[in-house]
Amino acid sequence: MSMSDDLKQMLDQFRSDFDRLRSEISKVIVGQQEILDDTLTALIAGGHVLLEGVPGLGKTLTVRTLANALDLEFQRIQFTPDLMPADLIGTNVVIETPDGGREFEFQKGPLFANILLADEINRATPKTQSALLECMQEHSVTIAGTTHVLTKPFFVMATQNPLEMEGTYPLPEAQLDRFFCKLLVPYPTAADLETILDRTTESSGFSADSVVTGDRIIEMSALSRQIPISDEVRRYGIALVLATHPDHEMAADATKQFVRYGASPRGLQAMILGAKIKAILDSRYHVAREDLQEMAIPVLRHRMILNFEGQAEGIGTDDVLRQIIAGIPKDALAAA
Repeated sequence: MSMSDDLKQMLDQFRSDFDRLRSEISKVIVGQQEILDDTLTALIAGGHVLLEGVPGLGKTLTVRTLANALDLEFQRIQFTPDLMPADLIGTNVVIETPDGGREFEFQKGPLFANILLADEINRATPKTQSALLECMQEHSVTIAGTTHVLTKPFFVMATQNPLEMEGTYPLPEAQLDRFFCKLLVPYPTAADLETILDRTTESSGFSADSVVTGDRIIEMSALSRQIPISDEVRRYGIALVLATHPDHEMAADATKQFVRYGASPRGLQAMILGAKIKAILDSRYHVAREDLQEMAIPVLRHRMILNFEGQAEGIGTDDVLRQIIAGIPKDALAAA
């Protein structure tokens, strides 16, 4: 497919802005290139990110640096067991009017920001966690029958400690499905640890400057949706998602043995949108199967629920997804 000069220029600018943003964040964040790429992909796709890792790996610093690089309004909420939904959303308060009367006025909570850091989200109760459902999906908040629209772009990055750590609550499945992807933050390598020490113990540190605007992120999001995907590749994506369902004929053996519920249609949508952005970054104007395979694990891992056998055996959803990706033949696409 031939591209016009204007379109080629727009795609080149897309890659340039993406690289500038990644490079600016990398001034502060050491290593974690895959995490940064997937986070920026989710941001441009209009989704949200769930970061999981033990304390001290730079999860909070990552989202703070992202907000600085985008020059957007940033709010941080520290989730605790006693946090209430009104602490996030806001509430109606009674105020006195100039004529001596009284009326209700909505006081916005910290949720009204462009970039929201939900720090240690799994330390709050499910009731408070669920307060994020509407804003993450609809980009609006309804209080006492009145809907308040959030400013775009709106991006939630939530961090959580692994569930085996004390004082945590599993996130409701409905909320997990609202996250574009779930990223597992690895422990730094020895070389990365040396760089971290250089930056934190022997210098005054680094900071990120604003290099991309929020409006530009919205433009990049609109451009990425214009990337075409063939029917064959789209059916391959459908096959990947159907293979996560244990009762479907395309289910892999590992799915039938260890999975209770498979991924939702939101997982398929996220995989397609992420693959389109991967195609642009790879200087292509079409989506390939490899793009879907690259996005499958981060966007589907948190949308699959293991059964008791899978939990008892210590099987991870990543292991199941790798078997699914390796086991879907090309001649199975038509069956999807």
